[in-house]
Amino acid sequence: MMLNNHKEHLYKILVIGDLGVGKTSIIKRYVQQTFSTNYRATIGVDFALKVLNWNSETFRLQLWDIAGQERFGNMTRVYYREAVGAFIVFDVTRPATLDAVTKWKADLDSKLTLSDGKNVSAVLLANKWDHGFEALWGSDSRIEQFCRDHGFVGWFKTSAKDNINIDEAADCLVKHIIASEKDVLKPGVLDTVSPRLGSLKETTCSGCFKG
Repeated sequence: MMLNNHKEHLYKILVIGDLGVGKTSIIKRYVQQTFSTNYRATIGVDFALKVLNWNSETFRLQLWDIAGQERFGNMTRVYYREAVGAFIVFDVTRPATLDAVTKWKADLDSKLTLSDGKNVSAVLLANKWDHGFEALWGSDSRIEQFCRDHGFVGWFKTSAKDNINIDEAADCLVKHIIASEKDVLKPGVLDTVSPRLGSLKETTCSGCFKG
């Protein structure tokens, strides 16, 4: 959409992962800059809107908070429709939620593709990192290899409570969405977007990988 040479984009972004990994907290932190320990479990799906203004363009991010139990139902196909990117979240204090990421990613890829047949860009969020679980996970190479194996465009250690890497992860995902939309990335250089967005912060994904 273009208004008086001002471009506007609407991107539907999914936030998925098992129950209790912090999806709602991440969205609230990103959109409202708030955090609470008292969020109720999401039932079905919830929505939030984040507006970014970069140069002469406005990006409206429609964030879909998908309930953790929805992977076991048939509604995800409806919820995923027309999405162009996704965050898949796991809880670093519960290693089983990383195992569940594989199933969420498979569900996403089986039900949603872009118009060119490619999978949508997905960023993995290792949430609740404020609990200090570095020893449990060891070097980053374990998660990096996991991301490569399952087709993620990047990953971040995040904390909704302490506001760690939430904005950076979102910037990374939006960069990849723009690149997919405009088909401006050279093969194997997924961290470069042209033309540049002047107000986009220079961020480094924990890992940006080849498609």
